[in-house]
Amino acid sequence: MLPRGRPRALGAAALLLLLILIGFFLFGGDLACERREQRGPGSFPCALTPRVLPDGDPSVDHPGHSRSDCVPLRPLPHKCELLHVAIVCAGHNTSRDVITLVKSMLFYRKNPLHLHLVTDAVARSILETLFHTWMVPAVRVSFYDADELKPQVSWIPNKHYSGLYGLMKLVLPGVLPPDLVRVIVLDTDVTFASDIAELWALFAHFSGVILLQLDRLRQTGWEQMWKLTAAQELLTLPATSLADQDIFNAVIKGHPGLVQPLPCVWNVQLSDHTLAERCYLEAADLKVIHWNSPKKLRVKNKHVEFFRNLYLTFLEYDGNLLRRGLFGCPSPPSPEAEQLQRALAQLNEEDACFEFRQQQLTVHRVHVTFLPHEPPPSRPHDVTLVAHLSMDRLQMLEALCRHWPGPMSLALYLTDAEAQQFLRFVEASVVLSARSDVAYHVVYREGPLYPINQLRNVALAQALTPYVFLSDVDFLPSYSLYDYLRASIGQLELGRGRKAALVVPAFETLHYHFTFPSSKAELLALLDAGSLSTFRYHEWPRGYAPTDYARWREAQAPYRVQWEADYEPYVVVPRDCPRYDPRFVGFGWNKVAHIVELDAQEYELLVLPEAFTIHLPHTPSLDISRFHSNPTYSECLQALKDEFHQDLSRHYGAAALKYLTALQQPRGPT
Repeated sequence: MLPRGRPRALGAAALLLLLILIGFFLFGGDLACERREQRGPGSFPCALTPRVLPDGDPSVDHPGHSRSDCVPLRPLPHKCELLHVAIVCAGHNTSRDVITLVKSMLFYRKNPLHLHLVTDAVARSILETLFHTWMVPAVRVSFYDADELKPQVSWIPNKHYSGLYGLMKLVLPGVLPPDLVRVIVLDTDVTFASDIAELWALFAHFSGVILLQLDRLRQTGWEQMWKLTAAQELLTLPATSLADQDIFNAVIKGHPGLVQPLPCVWNVQLSDHTLAERCYLEAADLKVIHWNSPKKLRVKNKHVEFFRNLYLTFLEYDGNLLRRGLFGCPSPPSPEAEQLQRALAQLNEEDACFEFRQQQLTVHRVHVTFLPHEPPPSRPHDVTLVAHLSMDRLQMLEALCRHWPGPMSLALYLTDAEAQQFLRFVEASVVLSARSDVAYHVVYREGPLYPINQLRNVALAQALTPYVFLSDVDFLPSYSLYDYLRASIGQLELGRGRKAALVVPAFETLHYHFTFPSSKAELLALLDAGSLSTFRYHEWPRGYAPTDYARWREAQAPYRVQWEADYEPYVVVPRDCPRYDPRFVGFGWNKVAHIVELDAQEYELLVLPEAFTIHLPHTPSLDISRFHSNPTYSECLQALKDEFHQDLSRHYGAAALKYLTALQQPRGPT
């Protein structure tokens, strides 16, 4: 955004015309002309050509500067025409902005889209996972490595907060596929208020050589043109302050024939140096809102509340609703989507366990590293705590961070609106905002049952250390557990091919307020006093009895225990351990099946003598309540267990006999 009075004001006005959504800083034009045009189906209003005056004052008419002319209505592209959009994106926060932008595009769009995303490694990891799991029909996504482009622009001094990434639009014609003729280039901080096809239709106005007409731009030698211009500008300019915009301005000033005006309603800029309200008379005029001020939503504007509400609508909008297909424009599904559709079609809605079958087939949208995250330094015995949670367990995060100083990978099951509440919760927490080694992965809510093992697998897949502590968010580990686990892994020489699962004995308290033990001796004192008990001793002793707590009381060294039916301890294992079985959703048998798998793959079960973790009391989950109140729930869980047994037998053959024998009889949950 150019300050008023700066000599490059004319270039700033032309910039939007070269790269859509980059440019104007003042707006003019005859809004009445738009009222003279009759709006009809498949058309959009006439263009409002900006009127930028030499002295930067838009309020006074000057000789030789006419008011806006109306551009004739143009038909929208065919509903099946593929529209191309390019976006430069880097980092965690900008990736979230891209998702909100894409939501607003998808909400209004009627055409197939091809997104060309120039990203750094962080943004690619986030967005590649998100779009793969989002499975939006008629949307293709291509990625381009921003790091490979840095040498082409790193020679340009730049003071803009976007850094090198703010210069990368300059090289797009050479980056995008050579057969790509037209593309709309968007900043990440824009919100659509109309169908992007209307913007695409404006290509009909273009003549000569312009950036969006990539084929013509390449023919003019764009790369040489902008580089020569940039070199000349930097002779008198110590550094660019507006990133690529300064260079585009200079190019346009020297080559005005590159420019074709666009309606400023396609770039209603919300910045302290704009007069955005001159672009529109009513909400129906708006096409794209551009939050191009560093203040973003805090910017001052006459109608900022309206714009802010529009943005927040898409920020919190349920992205699952945007998975709809395009009417009258069939798009072949991806192989994964086609396989999923076939599996869903085979389900019987009359089946009493239909909910369970459908939930285990659901592909949830996944946003990995939702907040900025610094990968831990490489250490040979490092351990990541892996857990999952929903909104009702959010209050436990601060205590967990105080107890576990090491890296964590947490999967959160949230709606789009809850994800924003979670973001504000972390930003307001001194404890959580200070931790950059906690990776939060949002799995978006869909379906009636809690996909517990899918959540665990997401968090497990994103762990970056050699070992993981598979825990739950309602457990607090001992204060020294992180250091103790790393030391134990080294002493047991687990990194030399020894397959072992280190068992961390679990305890529980029924007191919401109690003094957490700082040592094993203090824990045993609380145990003897009745303030603590072994975990689920009264409800489900089979799940933890094989740990042999009596032996643990006296143990001075790790000891081996044998697998028994329904055993489900909390364990430390290598990161490449077997994944959890995703068929188990809701309450029941989710950890048991995983321990069976570990034993089948010949993991030793070694109990650590100084390790412990304590479960905190909380209200029961909805799934536990349903298990206890609905007989069908238990019957469906038994059906899932039977299927698990069958798959176990097919996979391990005779070696699975001990599990089939031990697990024949229906038993309790978990």
